[in-house]
Amino acid sequence: MTTIEVAFVAIVGFAGGLAAGTGFVAFLVVLGVIPRLTQLTKTMKWIHAYEWSAVAGAVIGGWMSLRSSVLGASKYWLLPLGMFSGVFIGMLAAALTEVLNVWPILAKRMGMADKVILLLMAIVFGKVFGALFYWIYFVEGK
Repeated sequence: MTTIEVAFVAIVGFAGGLAAGTGFVAFLVVLGVIPRLTQLTKTMKWIHAYEWSAVAGAVIGGWMSLRSSVLGASKYWLLPLGMFSGVFIGMLAAALTEVLNVWPILAKRMGMADKVILLLMAIVFGKVFGALFYWIYFVEGK
């Protein structure tokens, strides 16, 4: 790999990490997931534990996905783990659709209110080109 290719991959990886991180932060902050959770469970004194567990879960999950870790658990754990993962992904997808309400507010504060479509299209095209780059460049007939 040449230096330019390494730099390009690093920039694309950093941009993808920023996109995922901002989505996660928007999910937690805009929707107020953690304060609402502590309110429902009447455990407001444990709010810092909830926040740190969310941060730790994101960091450990990212680390495990980069290392291709294997848990070595029994096959009988697959059904409950799969169900919990599916519920989490479904709820996350549903909640992130609500985050799209943030873009008009953000664009107005940045003085780009007339360019909301441009911002959304930049995200869409970035995701499309990133996925195409991954599948064309990294997945070579595997």
